[in-house]
Formats: sequence, structure tokens, C-alpha cells
Amino acid sequence: MDKFFSLDLNAFPDELNVMLEAMRSDAEPEDRSARPPSLPNIDWNQFRKLVRHHRVYPQIHANPGSGGLIPSDVLQAFDRDYRQNTLRMLRLSGETERVCRLLAERGVRSLVLKGPALARHLYGDVSLRTSKDLDIIIPVADVRLAERLLQELGYEADRPIPRGLGDWKWKIHHVSFTHPHTGIQVEVHWRLNGDIGKEPTFEALWSGRQRSELAASLYMPGDEHLFLYLVTHGARHGWFRLRWLADIDRMARRSLDWDAIASLLGRYDALDPAGQAFVLASSLLHTPIPRAMRPVVSAGRGRELAQRALGFIRGTAVLSTDPSAGELSKTYKRYLFALKTTRQKGWYAISRLYPSFRDAKALPLPRSLYFLYFPLRPFVWLWRQVRQQT
Repeated sequence: MDKFFSLDLNAFPDELNVMLEAMRSDAEPEDRSARPPSLPNIDWNQFRKLVRHHRVYPQIHANPGSGGLIPSDVLQAFDRDYRQNTLRMLRLSGETERVCRLLAERGVRSLVLKGPALARHLYGDVSLRTSKDLDIIIPVADVRLAERLLQELGYEADRPIPRGLGDWKWKIHHVSFTHPHTGIQVEVHWRLNGDIGKEPTFEALWSGRQRSELAASLYMPGDEHLFLYLVTHGARHGWFRLRWLADIDRMARRSLDWDAIASLLGRYDALDPAGQAFVLASSLLHTPIPRAMRPVVSAGRGRELAQRALGFIRGTAVLSTDPSAGELSKTYKRYLFALKTTRQKGWYAISRLYPSFRDAKALPLPRSLYFLYFPLRPFVWLWRQVRQQT
């Protein structure tokens, strides 16, 4: 296998290629691509927009090689972004500890998935990664209690959980809360990802947990489960923010038990997302592929899925399945379906037969008549599709 994968990046604008070069400037000298002698057609305003869209200004700010590549006034703008992000991440650090401490005091176990804890774990400094919210995962049985506790802390649910038909436990995977005064958002997960079939239980995640370096009272998933989460999360979002791929680059450079990780990925149908992540990271960031992962990358659909994701990375849109997003929504839905394995597609098809909370919203029935949602499912689904189109 070649040292780096090579994808067709001809459609990438010059601004994006320069951003990638700046992101990988902290790699080993022999891993650095030859820098162009000049940068004639760079729109530096567009470059700033791309860097901010991908949320990678902390890494570019911290990379010593960026100074010879990016004009000083642009670097100064990123310095201001970096300082603002540092203050935000410090506030999020304190809030992470406050939320998780209250949960623990009331008997709710929690694991931190991203945010400042991940920044500290992967980058050694909370200021070197951005985060818009806090993500924690708890047992599904404790979701109601967690809702009440967050309300005690002043948080308000962004939208209620549609509990009527019970499908929320596996068709969605988190609920978000926002504090009206601080603007901080907390996402409470009971699954790592939504609607993709088999995944580790909370008990499995808890048994493999590791203590966060952010605070002694905080725990994160162990590195094996953490890598599983990061590749499936990034794949599910089409890697439209390169911040997520930078996380994969950091993990790939760590001395982890990659044989155990490969086994875990296979157990949960995540080999293809991992292959996709490594092909993208190798091609765009010159990430080294661990030896144990090379058969996974070369044998699966990683290259095909990576090529599909390039269009999302090249653009600046936030991906959504909302029909109001037009053609992009349709493209994204096709990508999400292609991402699934045959087994996951089968699970997905079967799950479509089960009444959805969206059916209950479209056709409200009294609880005593909920059984009618099963025979009415095809008709209500068709009605919802027609309403969406109109």
C-alpha cells in the first residue's frame, strides 16, 4: 500500500488546498507536501470563511509552519478567533464538570463524548479544538431524571422527546438543552448514533471508560469506543467539517491497540466508515494509517465512500435531511443510505414498518387507539411525503 492515499482533488478550490496544507504543517518533515512557490489566485476572504466553516482555526493558529504560508493579517484574524475560542472552551470546561457532577450526585452515570474533554485528550489543550456544545451519554433509563436535573441547572429543552410510540429510544439518539442566559447547549445522548442498528450498550462503554484529564470527576469512553464513535459520527455527517477529520488524524498518531479497534469496528459494522475516515485523512492530511488498519482500508468501501464525501467537504453547507434543503437534502439522504452495510439496510427497511413519532404528529390519535398506527403506517407515511413535497 502507498504511504498516502490519493483522491481526485481537482475540484477543490485553491483556498481549500492551502487550508489543508496549513493543517498538516505539523506533520513529520517527510510527510509534508511540497509547498507551491507562490499563491497567485487565493481569495483570502474566502479562505477565512472556509477555515471558520471547518472550525480549524485553532490548529492553524498553533501550527508554526502557517506563518510562511498565510498572510500576517489573516493570521491575526485567526488569532482573535483563537482567543475567543479559548474563553469559550474554558467556560464549557467548567460547565461540563458542573453538569456531570450534579448527574453523579443524583446517581446518573455519564460519559463525555466530545467538547473540552476531547480537546484535552487529543490535543493536550482545550484551546486547540472548537466545540459548540457539550455531548454526554447516559443510560436510557435515566433520561427523564437527566431532563429534570438539567432544568434544575436552568436549562430548557430545545424540543420535547416524542415519547408517544416508544420509537424514540432507537430512532433518535439525543435530546438537546440550551441555557437561556449563557447560550450553552448540552446534548444528552442515550445512543452513540441514531437509527443505524447495533452499537455498544452504555454498560459496555462504561466498563471500558477512562478518566478525563480535564477533571478527576469526568469520564470518557475508552480509546477503542472513542474511535468507533468519532468515525461513525464523522461519517454520518459526511465529514463536512474537517475538524472531525483532524480528530482522526490525532488518534491515528497515538499508540493504540489497533487490532482490538479493528475487531470492535467489525463487530458493529463500522469498518467502512473507518476505511472512509482513513482514506480521507491520509489523502487530505497525510495521516499515517496504522498497520492493523491497512487491510480494513484497502479491502472495504473506504475509497468509494471517501470520494462521495469530497463534495460535502468542498462545499460550505451544513448538511441536513430537511426537505427544505432541496437537492442537497436528497444527495445527503442517498449518501446516508450508501453508508449503511447490507445488514444495516435490512434493519433500516424493517424499522420503516414500525410507526414513527412523526406519524403521531401527522395524525394525532388517543393513546387507546395507538394500535391503529400499525395498519395505517403506509397511508400516513405517504400522506407525510405528499405534504413535504407541497
